[in-house]
Amino acid sequence: MKKFLVLAIVLSLFLGCIGQEEAEEKDDMKVVVTLMPQAEFVESVGGDKVDVVVMVPPGASPHTYEPTPSQLVEVSEADLYFKMGSGIEFENAWMDDIEGVNPSMEIVDCSKNIMLIEMGEEHEEHEEGHQEESDEHEYSHTGLDPHIWNSPNNARIIVENIYQALAAKDPENAAYYRANADNYQAKLDTLDSSIDKLLEGKTNRRFIVFHPAWGYFAHDYDLEQIAIEEAGKEPTAQNLQYIIDDANEHEIRVIFASPQFSTGSADTIASEINGSVILINPLDKNYLENMQHIADAFAASVE
Repeated sequence: MKKFLVLAIVLSLFLGCIGQEEAEEKDDMKVVVTLMPQAEFVESVGGDKVDVVVMVPPGASPHTYEPTPSQLVEVSEADLYFKMGSGIEFENAWMDDIEGVNPSMEIVDCSKNIMLIEMGEEHEEHEEGHQEESDEHEYSHTGLDPHIWNSPNNARIIVENIYQALAAKDPENAAYYRANADNYQAKLDTLDSSIDKLLEGKTNRRFIVFHPAWGYFAHDYDLEQIAIEEAGKEPTAQNLQYIIDDANEHEIRVIFASPQFSTGSADTIASEINGSVILINPLDKNYLENMQHIADAFAASVE
């Protein structure tokens, strides 16, 4: 309650500085999203009829980011908010305050019709041969995986949810939104086929990452994600050694890290296995290009 009151006071000061004429001049539908990839999805469907505001900016982590007063001013003027809806910490912590800033704003859940998976569930089919090992060195990743967008298949559903909301809000332009959504979904289908071909015939399908943002990608393409981070914390010395041993056993020489997090643990493991650290960004706005780049990197690492 205290947090909301402080934000509301700051917001009122900012709102007092906004001219009424400026607000009236805006004809585009104002849309707020949580993450950068959502911005590409909404802009691809909405085209020149939407004005998109992103809450978690480039380089920031949705696990720790807090909105600024100026962002809340943007929220106060928005027509729609597309939340990811999958349990992202930013939304868990701030959605009540965001809704309070603009009670008339419609909230759209992008996770509708997406089946959420448990953290670590993506590689259940691989665990039988390593059951004894897994019992002794179980990773501390629990709960539902919020990173639903890192899957072209899920992205297709997210885009459909965005289309439905924009068409309902602006039915006069529904055909325009439908054509745009169909065009982008076709690109996602092409991307999905490309990734399938890249990974075809790969036998060593394990990859190591610092932050477990790739569970849905692994689930879709029959890969196994091994995460260094433990429930948002740096790993223990015991689990670091386990990952090093696992990497050596399976001849893994690449450790993937994200620009939103420190690479310290990844660098340590890479040094021990004579490997290298490669940065991949789970929050890049240029979704199609970024996912193709990441698929290429994964494909090279599991050869």
